[in-house]
Amino acid sequence: MTSLPADMTAIEIKEFGGPENLVPCKRPIPTPNHDEVLIEVAAAGVNRPDVLQRMGGYAPPPGASDIPGLEIAGVVAAVGQGVTKYKVGEKVCALVAGGGYAEYCVAPEAQCLDIPDGFDMVKAAAVPETYFTVWTNVFDRGRLQGGETFLVHGGASGIGTTAIQLAKSFGARVFATASTDEKCREIETLGAERGINYKSEDFVSVIDELTDGRGVDLILGMVGGEYIQRNITALAVEGRLVYIAFLGGAKAEVNFAPVMMKRLTITGSTLRPQSIQAKSDIGRRLEEKVWPLLSAGTVAPVIDSVFSLEDAAKAHARIDDSSHIGKIVLEVRKN
Repeated sequence: MTSLPADMTAIEIKEFGGPENLVPCKRPIPTPNHDEVLIEVAAAGVNRPDVLQRMGGYAPPPGASDIPGLEIAGVVAAVGQGVTKYKVGEKVCALVAGGGYAEYCVAPEAQCLDIPDGFDMVKAAAVPETYFTVWTNVFDRGRLQGGETFLVHGGASGIGTTAIQLAKSFGARVFATASTDEKCREIETLGAERGINYKSEDFVSVIDELTDGRGVDLILGMVGGEYIQRNITALAVEGRLVYIAFLGGAKAEVNFAPVMMKRLTITGSTLRPQSIQAKSDIGRRLEEKVWPLLSAGTVAPVIDSVFSLEDAAKAHARIDDSSHIGKIVLEVRKN
C-alpha cells in the first residue's frame, strides 16, 4: 500500500437528520485485513438503508465503517493475507457493510463479484445490494417458482425494478404497486403484467380480479403498517409474505385467522447484519443463476440518476422525494 495516498475523500454523517447532514471529509485509507481487498471505488449505490442510517435508525454492525454505502464497484488496489481470487488491478463489484461513500473501501473477498460483461462502473455499482436482497428474499426465502404469481410493492424502486425483471425472467406472473400512473407504465415495460397505482386503486381488489379470486403466491413487502393485513388478504392458499422493510410502521393489529385458514408463511430478513459466509453463499447463487442474465442483457439495473461523491446530499434528496425510478448512484471516479 506504499504507493497509495495517506487519506481519501469520504462522506460522513455530521449528525442524524436530513440530506444536508451528509458532508465530505478526509479519512485515512482503510487497510485490508485477512481475506479482505481494498477497492479504489469508481461508483457506489445509494439505498434506503443509507437513508435510515443517516436518520439514526440503522446503525452499522459492530466493526463496520460509520461511512454510509453498502455497494460499490471499482478496482482492487491492495489485498490482505489469505486473498486468493482477486489481484491488484482487477475490476470488481462488492457488497459491503458500510464505507461505500468514499474513494477507497475494504470488502471481504467472499462478497466481491466479477463485473458482468458489458457493464460500466455505474451500472456495476447498482447491482450488489439490490440483487443480493432480491435473490435471498424472493427466491431463497420466498421460494418463487416459474408459473407462480408474484406481487412486489414499491415496484419503481431499485428493489422493485430488480424483483420485477428477475421474477419475470424465471417465469413468474408479476404485479407491482407504484405511486403514479407514469411509474405504473414504466414498471409494465420491465415485465409487470399490471402496475397498480396504490394512491387511486385498492391493490387487494385489483389482485382479486386479476387472479380470479385466487390471490398471489408471493408478496414482497416494504410498507408494513395497515398493509400487513391487506397483504394477508391478497395471498393465495399456501402463499408467502416476505418483508424487507416497514416504511409504514413495524406494528399493526392483525387477524391471524386467514394465516391458519390459508396455511400462509410470513417471514422476512435484513441483509446487512448477516455473516460473511451467508452473504458469500448468496453471491455464489447469484453468480450461477443471475450473472449470465446480466451479461446477456436479459435483466439490468435501472439507473435513475448519477451524482458525484461530493453531491451525496443531493442524491439523498432525490431518494427522499420518492419520484425516482430505479437506482441512484454516486460516481466517485470517472471510468
